[in-house]
Amino acid sequence: MEETNKNVPGDCFTSAMALTESGVPNVPTRYILPPSQRPVLSPSIGTGSINLPVIDLSFLHDPLLRPSVIHEIEMACKEFGFFQVTNHGISSSVMRDALDAATRFFDLPANEKMLLVSDDVHTPVRYGTSINHATDSVHYWRDFIKHYSHPLSKWIDLWPSNPPCYKEKVGRYSEATHVLHKQLMEAISESLGLEKSYLQEEIEEGSQVMAVNCYPACPEPEIALGMPPHSDFSSLTILLQSSQGLQIKDRNNNWISVPYLEGALIVQLGDQVEVMSNGVYKSVVHRVTVNKDVNRLSYASLHSLPMNKKITPAPQLVDENKPAGYGDFSFNDFLEYISRNDLTKQRFIDTVKKNKF
Repeated sequence: MEETNKNVPGDCFTSAMALTESGVPNVPTRYILPPSQRPVLSPSIGTGSINLPVIDLSFLHDPLLRPSVIHEIEMACKEFGFFQVTNHGISSSVMRDALDAATRFFDLPANEKMLLVSDDVHTPVRYGTSINHATDSVHYWRDFIKHYSHPLSKWIDLWPSNPPCYKEKVGRYSEATHVLHKQLMEAISESLGLEKSYLQEEIEEGSQVMAVNCYPACPEPEIALGMPPHSDFSSLTILLQSSQGLQIKDRNNNWISVPYLEGALIVQLGDQVEVMSNGVYKSVVHRVTVNKDVNRLSYASLHSLPMNKKITPAPQLVDENKPAGYGDFSFNDFLEYISRNDLTKQRFIDTVKKNKF
């Protein structure tokens, strides 16, 4: 592993996993949310009468059935900015191996994980807790390791060497999600009336950040969160989860719990697609709840254009009646923003909207 970031002394860092393992009966004060921000939890968390979209991607490869799948994707993007996918081409063994590697990483001794700790958002491989433990005013019940993943050959040598299976198992999953992302972006471009090859080269050469998350069992899940409400900077985020915990906000500002579907992957629209579509599609606001009983793991694979490539509204989606509603931005612009601002106070996408009302 790489040497520890000397700017982050170990004595200021306590992971959520360490708190769970110590058996604390209550969450420390820094994790307690204001009453208005606390989640509403019940023994039977569900989606009520709302059916969240689940799309079978196998039909994308059938010329006769592809148009109906494109229509399903269009409806899901307009209504929720979110859908789950089945028959997505990533085998259950690859997904299971990725979750196993994550389990083994977070089970490592604390001093081993601390070798990768950093509060610098530009660091290509970093272990941390909450969002940024050095600056968060309220902390979140989450530990993570984030690393760049595409092209794999450029980054994999920087990944953790322990557990020994990590590079192989997470590498296979990273490559598979990159392929899936390309297929999904073709379909989303088609659903907007664009050529399916729109931004094809930029997508192939784009950035992929793998955020591997651990949400340990929490003694007071009703007053804490694993992640606050936010949208992702990415074009798409492809999410693999070990159990339920994700909630999305619908158009009526209600929180909907996303059910866990064995073998499915979650697709979330990010800010880059909102800008590309000139607001036809919106990035989905989501948060993560925690529970008393089990550790929840997730892989959030965040895909975007290359680091310094600016995303703009597609020219085909801009005209006199629908002028460009957004300025341009790059992944690097987003990193600069979060290094100086609190994402819980203002969404990044709101800073690039031309009409801020």
